[in-house]
Amino acid sequence: MRIVGIDPGSERTGYGCVETDGRRHRLVTCGAITAAAADAFPDRLARIYRELSALLLKMRPECVAVESVFHAVNARSALKLGHARGVALLAAVEAGCTVVEYTPAEVKRAVVGYGRADKRQVQHMVTLLLGLAQPPTPYDASDALAVAICHLHSAPMRGIRDQGSGIGNQGSGIGDRGSGIKGSKNPVLDPRSLIPDPSSSGKKQLKSWRQYCPPAHG
Repeated sequence: MRIVGIDPGSERTGYGCVETDGRRHRLVTCGAITAAAADAFPDRLARIYRELSALLLKMRPECVAVESVFHAVNARSALKLGHARGVALLAAVEAGCTVVEYTPAEVKRAVVGYGRADKRQVQHMVTLLLGLAQPPTPYDASDALAVAICHLHSAPMRGIRDQGSGIGNQGSGIGDRGSGIKGSKNPVLDPRSLIPDPSSSGKKQLKSWRQYCPPAHG
């Protein structure tokens, strides 16, 4: 099963695609659609629509998870963000994908365990959950991946397994045998349980998210 997460923005829209068999999931692609500052607003929306449509056509996900509007600096910013979300939703619906929406707080709780986590913490946990060697950049991309992961953690486990049961048999390499994916043996569990155990290095073991502090350059 493939899920595409989208973090809408009028200046930069993040996207991230995650593939899962219900037990293990891996990164397929991620990035951000960036519009030039000199572009007119309608042109920015057109570019978001074109590039998202092309991405969804290529990735062919079963579901698209979109971050919903929670707050904005002012009404003007909220309106622009709403337009960008509308374009993203249109691209997803026209691609024939199921669309789900999550608030920023829901995404942060699902990925970090804390609804007011900052972007650096979200990026760090996405890196751990997907077993990546390097953090996904920019933040828009890691935020989009977090939205996709949020859906993985929120969707019924049985439903995910049923929809993804044929992935390994179709030669995608995600099955238990011959996957060749390094660092992707992460079960869909509470993300806080995936914070590395520092006990072996003599440091105090983390007991809750309140004790968690990501690397300074993470």
